[in-house]
Amino acid sequence: MFPTLPDLLSHEPVDWQAVLDATIEDFDCTTGTLHRLHADTQMLHLVAQRGIPEQIMPMVLVIPVGKGIAGVAAETRQPVELCNLQKDLGGVAKDAARKTNVQGSLAVPVQEGPDLCGTLGIGKMTPHDFTAAEKDRLMSIATEMAPYLALD
Repeated sequence: MFPTLPDLLSHEPVDWQAVLDATIEDFDCTTGTLHRLHADTQMLHLVAQRGIPEQIMPMVLVIPVGKGIAGVAAETRQPVELCNLQKDLGGVAKDAARKTNVQGSLAVPVQEGPDLCGTLGIGKMTPHDFTAAEKDRLMSIATEMAPYLALD
């Protein structure tokens, strides 16, 4: 039996890699990132990742709010979805993101009430339109982890 999200969040310190891995598996995805907001700089700092190629890590470690998929999710406080990251015509995806070979991706803000704590992103290697239910579920997971991410 796999640990539940509340079980994973109850450990001190929280094992953010285990939390991210459980979330990725829950959505049948292959990649993911969790970033924490540093409010003083408005930069998102990587806390955990899975499936991000080593050559892209320097571009994923710190992301400005408003830039890229995670940054736009942070700025708008809304889910940002790309059915096919490789063919993003809206200009949200950065060139580095395309190098991951991820196609279907979804990033959501991690918020505690009105306060932004970070972002949570998942991705599939095939084009995928995330359903409203999937978006809501990822938002719920992000909301559940927010108080813990804010404290870390």
